[in-house]
Amino acid sequence: MNFNEISFRIRYSETDQMGVVYHGNYAQYFEMGRVEWLRQLGTSYKEMEKSGIMLPVISLHIDFKKSAVYDDLITVRTILKKTPSVRIEFDFEIRNEAGEILVTANTVLVFMDMEKKRPVKCPDYLLDKIAAL
Repeated sequence: MNFNEISFRIRYSETDQMGVVYHGNYAQYFEMGRVEWLRQLGTSYKEMEKSGIMLPVISLHIDFKKSAVYDDLITVRTILKKTPSVRIEFDFEIRNEAGEILVTANTVLVFMDMEKKRPVKCPDYLLDKIAAL
């Protein structure tokens, strides 16, 4: 399975005065999706960082279709776009309870050696887990 879904309710603090989700919060929703995608794969950001690898975002593109509002139950679908190399790329869909697409997005992250501050290839243990999908 190259995708994962998480669902949660929009909190009041995530909205603006119109009751609409503030656009900056979507980056956090995508991170939540990526974290759970990795966890479903059998690893975590925490484990990667312990091994000296971090994953900074180098690109984020968002298309807003409809507004998410306070107390909406939304589902974030995180989709691995292709087998990673030095970069790992995800597509996202956020839907409301009615199944309407609210947001589509894409993020690109780079595997980075924390000590050398240089890009590195995707760790073999992660590639093995992805290949097993």
